[in-house]
Amino acid sequence: MAVTKLDKACIIAIKDCMGAKKKETILVITDENKKEIGYALYKNARTLGNEALYVELKVGEMHGEEPPQYIADLMQKFDIILVPTTKSMTHTDARRNASANGARVATFPGITNDVMIRGLSADYKKVAALTIKLQKIFEKTRIIRVTAPGGTDITMDITGRKAFPSKGLFHKKGESGNLPTGETFAAPVEGKTNGVFVVDGSMSGVGMIKDKSITIEVENGFATKITGGIEAKKLNEIMKKYGKLARNIAEFGVGTNDKAKLSGEILEDEKVLGTVHIALGDNKSMGGSVNAPIHLDGIIKKPTVYFDGKIIMKSGKLLV
Repeated sequence: MAVTKLDKACIIAIKDCMGAKKKETILVITDENKKEIGYALYKNARTLGNEALYVELKVGEMHGEEPPQYIADLMQKFDIILVPTTKSMTHTDARRNASANGARVATFPGITNDVMIRGLSADYKKVAALTIKLQKIFEKTRIIRVTAPGGTDITMDITGRKAFPSKGLFHKKGESGNLPTGETFAAPVEGKTNGVFVVDGSMSGVGMIKDKSITIEVENGFATKITGGIEAKKLNEIMKKYGKLARNIAEFGVGTNDKAKLSGEILEDEKVLGTVHIALGDNKSMGGSVNAPIHLDGIIKKPTVYFDGKIIMKSGKLLV
């Protein structure tokens, strides 16, 4: 049978990104929307000689929603877990507990065939080198300021916070991240972010910004006002269901994948080299204290980023 472009992307994910060895067991968790990719990962895992199990769930309601308990239990029993689903399981206790148990986990929230094929064609050694370089700079930094032509001007405190390099190579016990990937991120200190950020790329749960940019005003670590057009209205509707913790400024991240492009799929969009993203909601997965059943990222185009007053990105061009 001919090896398709999707098969090639699956093989890169399993062999190169996850570093799967033949004796290791692989669990694939997918849903009815993403079953083509889920089954392709399962089939290629079997072809590569791994014991594998394929599980198909109903589509979740929101990014960060917990899977059923029997799935969380199942995740404790495998070496490698691959999760191509419509809604993200990255920021869930089920994923965190599987990682703590030593599993290597890759989540593929909102994955499409195009994103899978394009995003996994990157040189992940190059992506990893840049991502780790940025991690080291993050961890020496206290105050981040971001400005952008759309109107963003926001200041975040990351003093003492661990930075996470989602580098695309998850070879050690307990390592996890998205695939395709390429970002460095950290959780700003709760209660200390102030300013405004204007989402002009795309937003989790909303998609590409096609009407008006979403303007999010932030006071003492929480989004206090969300304005704009159709997309802002949609985001306000989502936020209403989840209470104040959903408005926590959860994450600041920088994209490091030169093959990724803005597509409306947040999985890919937040990895685009030359963009940054700020997320609302859960930050427990990244060293924070807010455990919320929601995590939504907003992409900012052409940002200028200051780390302790020094410019590290100018109008979307990394200077590191």
